[in-house]
Amino acid sequence: MSIRTVVLAVLLGVLAWGFWQSGDFTEIAAGVAIFLFGMMSLEQGFRTFTGGTLETLLEASTNRLWKSVGFGIASTTLMQSSTLVSLVTISFVSAQMIPLASGIGVVLGTNLGTTTGAWLIAGLGLRVNISAYAMPLLVFAIVLMFQRNKMAKGLGSILLGVGFLFLGIHYMKEGFDAFQGTFDLAAYSMEGMLGLLVYIGIGMLITVIMQSSHATLLVVITALAAGQVTYENGLALAIGANLGTAVTTALGGMTAHLGGKRLAVAHVVFNVTTALVAVMFMDWLRLGVDFGGNLLGFAEDDFLLRLALFHTLFNLLGVLIFAPFTKQLASLLERHVTFVSKRTVKPQFLHKDAFKVPEVTVAAVRKEVWHLYENAFALITHGLSLRRTVVRSEQSLSDAVARTQRIMPLDIDDDYEQRIKSLQSAIVEFISESGASGDIPAAATEQLYELRHASQNIVLAVKDMKHLHKNLGRQGLSRNRAIRERYDEIRLLLAGLLREIEQLRQEEPGASTVLALDAYKVRVERFYREFSVRLEASIRERRMRGAEATSLMNDAGYAYDIARMLIEAAQILLVAKEKEVRLAQSQLALSDEEIEAAAERVSSGEERTS
Repeated sequence: MSIRTVVLAVLLGVLAWGFWQSGDFTEIAAGVAIFLFGMMSLEQGFRTFTGGTLETLLEASTNRLWKSVGFGIASTTLMQSSTLVSLVTISFVSAQMIPLASGIGVVLGTNLGTTTGAWLIAGLGLRVNISAYAMPLLVFAIVLMFQRNKMAKGLGSILLGVGFLFLGIHYMKEGFDAFQGTFDLAAYSMEGMLGLLVYIGIGMLITVIMQSSHATLLVVITALAAGQVTYENGLALAIGANLGTAVTTALGGMTAHLGGKRLAVAHVVFNVTTALVAVMFMDWLRLGVDFGGNLLGFAEDDFLLRLALFHTLFNLLGVLIFAPFTKQLASLLERHVTFVSKRTVKPQFLHKDAFKVPEVTVAAVRKEVWHLYENAFALITHGLSLRRTVVRSEQSLSDAVARTQRIMPLDIDDDYEQRIKSLQSAIVEFISESGASGDIPAAATEQLYELRHASQNIVLAVKDMKHLHKNLGRQGLSRNRAIRERYDEIRLLLAGLLREIEQLRQEEPGASTVLALDAYKVRVERFYREFSVRLEASIRERRMRGAEATSLMNDAGYAYDIARMLIEAAQILLVAKEKEVRLAQSQLALSDEEIEAAAERVSSGEERTS
């Protein structure tokens, strides 16, 4: 039985005991549950629009630090879910669609954005009978959710979430008001540094359990309004809520790609540092709250609004401390946060015993380069947002490409380090050691150098895929049909090559292998020539802008390089072992000039035919 299961069982037992002991506790717990369900519905509703709108906004709003912070504030204020904004940001950083520094800027903004929830609850939630607004919202929500239109369903989920948020706040307020008559939590208040640290810990624990700093702040503010928590302890609970989000972010970041891990670490560093600063300068912050409260006209005993102001001030202080150093923090994380993963691939066939027999040495390296190719095949296929099973099957690649509804997020840096670079380094080292032994004949040495060249080509293909995938994520599913069609052509070209190589692997190497790969070289040359012509036509017809066409041409260049590198690697890996047959195959292979001439003849022939 796992620790998680034990903790869950204990938590459920404690809740059941609390329900048995107190009806008021039941009402408070139900209010928290309804509030959390409302947040889940709100998040689900906004996810309906993340297929394009949120991503487009995120990409356009993070090219400057102030834009990144502003986006974090605005989106968290609108969605009342820093979790959703953080997850989308992590996925973009992982996919390298926005740099880590911009992601850190968004995280700073989300921390400020969470303060708006405190203002809404303190300013309206406990002063207005918002449950009266909850009922109509729930009715409208259900009507919309029964519609077939995806956007209507999403809007329905958002309204449902807001309705349940209002209802949860109402039940919590009622529960704490009733609870006050039977049990006084304020009697357990603690003063001084010990009280500050204890209540910070309690706030952190509540946030970790409920997985929501918004819900924690709701509990704190409603308890404060009912006199169940002192003002000083309420401030400490607010700091603890921020620290709790750092814990949940760290837990979530453990399963993320390398970029996501780095952003999670940045989030933890920010929240922990902000909490430490708040504790160290608590007296100064309270003076700032008193000054600001008086300036804004808050009553001396209006601790709800003063708590919201405190929450805003110490988060703002954290943003002001970190904002000037986001680039330096990003560089520091990129240098030192590497996370040596258990997923790091180790060589399967490179054993020192192979040095004893040259033929065994060559065979071992060949198998290891194929192992490297397998990893690159998986990475490139996913980079094209296709499944390996589809590429290896007889399914129509055109249909698979056309049916793509989302570009798969992919942390190529992470996968490159763990699955590509580690293997290639082992291959190069093994070949060098075999040469140092002095027992390898010239023919075997030549083959080993060719295999090393093949491994280098595979690595270069993966590096080019990194750049191509970045732009695929931005424009691969563009609403502009001309742009979408061109990216589909690029994906189809590379997917077709991967399938061709897979099919050739199943056959016995021979003259047909060389001819098939040369035929695909001609196809690649022809594709690159015609792609440029189609782009020029699209610009003339005003189907795309010049900047978009330039970006597409660069991506076609990446695809061209990937194809050439993979073909060269396949030619080395698929050639026969016997020297005489290899010589005959090399004589059959076309030179670069012959391939260009063949591609030109094919294109000219098609133009005359048309």
